[in-house]
Amino acid sequence: MPETATTHPFLETHRETLDAATQALRERSYYSRYPESPSPRVYGETAPQDGQAAHEAHLNKDFTALADQPTTGRTVGSERSPYGPALGVRYPELDVPAAMAAAQAVLPAWRDAGAEVRAAVCTEIVERINRRSHEMAHAVMHTSGQPFVMSFQAGGPHAQDRALEAIVVALEEQRRIPASVTWEKPAKGEPIRMQKDYRLVPRGVALVIGCNTFPTWNAYPGIFASLATGNPVVIKPHPRAVLPLALTVAIARDVLAEAGFDRALVQLAPEDDGGTLAKDLALDPAVRIIDYTGGPGFGHWLETEAAAQGKLVYTEKAGLNTVVVDSTDDLEGMLGNLAFSFSLYSGQMCTAPQNVYVPSTGVDTDQGHLSADEFAGRLAEAITRFTADDARAVEILGATVNDDVRSRATHVPALAERLGGEVVLDSRAVTHPTYPDAVVRTPALVGVLADNTGAYTQECFGPVAFVVRTQDTAESLRRFTETVREHGGMTAAVYSTDEQVLDAARDAAADAGVALSENLTGQIFVNQTAAFSDFHGTGANPAANAAYADAAFVAGRFRVITSRRHV
Repeated sequence: MPETATTHPFLETHRETLDAATQALRERSYYSRYPESPSPRVYGETAPQDGQAAHEAHLNKDFTALADQPTTGRTVGSERSPYGPALGVRYPELDVPAAMAAAQAVLPAWRDAGAEVRAAVCTEIVERINRRSHEMAHAVMHTSGQPFVMSFQAGGPHAQDRALEAIVVALEEQRRIPASVTWEKPAKGEPIRMQKDYRLVPRGVALVIGCNTFPTWNAYPGIFASLATGNPVVIKPHPRAVLPLALTVAIARDVLAEAGFDRALVQLAPEDDGGTLAKDLALDPAVRIIDYTGGPGFGHWLETEAAAQGKLVYTEKAGLNTVVVDSTDDLEGMLGNLAFSFSLYSGQMCTAPQNVYVPSTGVDTDQGHLSADEFAGRLAEAITRFTADDARAVEILGATVNDDVRSRATHVPALAERLGGEVVLDSRAVTHPTYPDAVVRTPALVGVLADNTGAYTQECFGPVAFVVRTQDTAESLRRFTETVREHGGMTAAVYSTDEQVLDAARDAAADAGVALSENLTGQIFVNQTAAFSDFHGTGANPAANAAYADAAFVAGRFRVITSRRHV
């Protein structure tokens, strides 16, 4: 049995971290536990070489660190790096009935350990993951196609910060419930007294369905929110992005065992590409919580069919991320910021901007008035200039992750013709100096009129964006609100020097249910959110029914059972 809540060694080890993270959460202030720089000065002089060697040691062999999971005896694995080579890693196929039985059997001990111990153990898991950030970066890079530094940051420390955030949000919500109270009701004579005990109980087995593009960043909030609230977790990674989550699960199982708990609290359910395991697991009676990141089709199915069976479903799907351009007093700063935002990871982010609304009357700037066509041309020039050097561009663009993205980026003129638009900027093929088989594309811009809603009211995932010409800024804001309400959006941005326009944009964002960035011209980009301060998603539009990581994201993962008696 694990040690009690007052004596478990991880409690003292991580008390300071949990206190600091909790304080940052309450204040919504800057806090980052895990340094985002991959510099050897931060992670150790040999960390880069050690991480690469550790990654290469996994390739073209069985992933034996999970050999103790319940298995069918088969191995699966079909990962190929977007940079070219097949990874060749084979994973033990999970015996689902045995895994579910094991998860349910170990739930009581984890439940009874208490919220404080669970938070400490979860924090230890994240700390161990952080020590292997360079190894994780290579795994993320060669499954998602992100460039290396982004893989290190987003797949490593940024994901780890989000994990810690989910842990402390869960801890805060559980702390709100006292363990026991003496309840008194005034009455004639002596008051009525009762002893009331409150017991936190988890929902049951939690299923996390991972995505290809951000295998750790998008999975960690659900994994650690469920684990910290007492639920065993089964992780079903995307078939083309298994390795980062396999590493995560292996580390978690080792920590759990060291802490005195059963490894079956965290299990990996990999499959070959083209399978139906995610659907099968979602319908398994043992699964009570589902976290999903991916396309809207399966997400909608989960929100209807799986939820109809009483399962708690959290989804992040697709949306139309919007930029409203009215005016600016820093044209170069705005264009540079947008060029980076469109280029980062070739637009393969749920937060990347897609629709840029520009009034036909043009845009007032510190460099004079620009017509709508002139503004579109200047934006195209900024993107072209930003991505001109192939060797530098690949470190921002990364590699395209699937055939759909590649097809759109490779055939922009045909796409524009089909949608009734015009090519403002065509996508350019970039040769990767290290990985010649990688398909790397620069962003493309397609110009359309606002009444051509069929062109820009569907997500065009990847490096293709739309410059949408409206009558005026008022129409831009109206279109922004309508499209995000109907189709969803994870981010929105506005550029204006007019306070009335900014006020109207804030109202439009509130009506649409999407977070808003205003006049970003520096080193903060609409694509990025900060753990402990920014909410990722709102749950208030169709792009996502939840937010990382607010109280609603964790509170439903446990229930409160009351026992009461007369005193």
